Amino acid sequence: MKRLALILALIGSPLFAVQPDEVLNDPALEARARELSTGLRCLVCRNENIDASNAPLARDLRLLLRARLVAGDSDGEAVDFIVDRYGEYVLLQPRATGSTWMLWLAGPLMLLLAAAVALIYIRRRGQAGPEEDRLSDAEAARLRDILDGQ
Repeated sequence: MKRLALILALIGSPLFAVQPDEVLNDPALEARARELSTGLRCLVCRNENIDASNAPLARDLRLLLRARLVAGDSDGEAVDFIVDRYGEYVLLQPRATGSTWMLWLAGPLMLLLAAAVALIYIRRRGQAGPEEDRLSDAEAARLRDILDGQ
C-alpha cells in the first residue's frame, strides 16, 4: 500500500503545482485556465508548462492568467497579454509569424539541403570510382615482379 501511495505521489506530483488557493470557483473558468496554462512555458524551468511547475514565477503567471480570465478576457486576449508582457518565448509552441517563420522553415530547409549534398556526393563518388583505382601497365608489371620475387 505504501508503494502504491508513493508511486501515485510521484506520478501525480505535477498536478500539485497548482495550489488550492489558485483554483477558481467557476469550474468552466478553471478548465479554460488549465487548458491555456498547458501552452505557456515556465520561464524558470524552461520546457515545463506553468501548470506543472513549482517555480514562484510560474505561480505568478498562473495567477495572472486566472485574473485575466476572471476580468472577462477571451482565451486569445489572456494569452496575448502574457505574451506582450513576457515575449513569445513564454509560448511552448511559438506562433508562425514574423521572425519565427525562419525557425519554422529552418528544419525542412536544412533537411532538403542535406539531401542535396548527399545526392551530389554519392553521384560524384559513383562516377570517379573504378577508373582511378586501376593500376597502370607499368605498375601492374612492377607488382608482378615483386610478388614473383617472394
